[in-house]
Amino acid sequence: MKAKALNRAAQILMLIVVAALFVYPFWWMLVNSLNTAAQVFGKPTLLPRAWLWSNYVEIFKVQPFARHLMNSIIVALIGTVGNILVSALSGYGFARLRFPGSNVLFILLLTALMMPIEVIIVPLFFQMLQWGFSDSLVPLVFIPIFGAQGAFSAFMFRQFFVTVPLELEEAAKLDGLSAFGTFWHIMLPIAKPVIASGAILAFLAAWNTYLEPLVFTSSIENFTLPLSLNNFNDSYGEPQWNLQMAATTVSVLPIMIVYLFFQEKVTDAMVNSGLK
Repeated sequence: MKAKALNRAAQILMLIVVAALFVYPFWWMLVNSLNTAAQVFGKPTLLPRAWLWSNYVEIFKVQPFARHLMNSIIVALIGTVGNILVSALSGYGFARLRFPGSNVLFILLLTALMMPIEVIIVPLFFQMLQWGFSDSLVPLVFIPIFGAQGAFSAFMFRQFFVTVPLELEEAAKLDGLSAFGTFWHIMLPIAKPVIASGAILAFLAAWNTYLEPLVFTSSIENFTLPLSLNNFNDSYGEPQWNLQMAATTVSVLPIMIVYLFFQEKVTDAMVNSGLK
């Protein structure tokens, strides 16, 4: 019993050390968001030296940070909803509909998971330019739906739908439901765990994206939060680190709260998609 207790204590101690390593950078950011710019690079402390809550007011005065926050919310919400609708339909099609070339199309879909955005960003830029969507939020909404994140969501839905008994669909057909009616009224409601997981992952991806806004937007009014965080500079072009820390804290807290509430669903989706 004593050896078991010591082993348990050692495990808890190890977890505390590992957790501290992960938590400290966030705590350092939170502390320095309340310091002056000069104090950011001073001796690290566990509590702020200046307690400048005015930093959180200043970030909205230096640049249109509220507009950038709203842009990120718009992109993330629309991109997430579109991601779920399109990927659920495609996942259901690959799981249940049999048509010539379906296996080839599914393999092509999986290749999108292996193709980083850096590979297609240039042709995608010229495509959006030709369509008249340059310097707008449209490309930022388009990519989470039809890019690699959309392919991953479609893969998760496909893996879930293949495990659903065929008897459910046969009963729906006997009741007169079409293929789309079966999908909408039967399959989609029972896929709520996958919907929740896919929505969280898509929202995180759209919220944190940096390269796409950098390429597709040029006016400051269309910046999203990742670009906005890189734009806190003084009159000499030097970064205002304390304001960057405050702005980063504001941008990180909402997504952290969402993830902490739904992290179990994210983990379940990742595990189940690989096993089924």
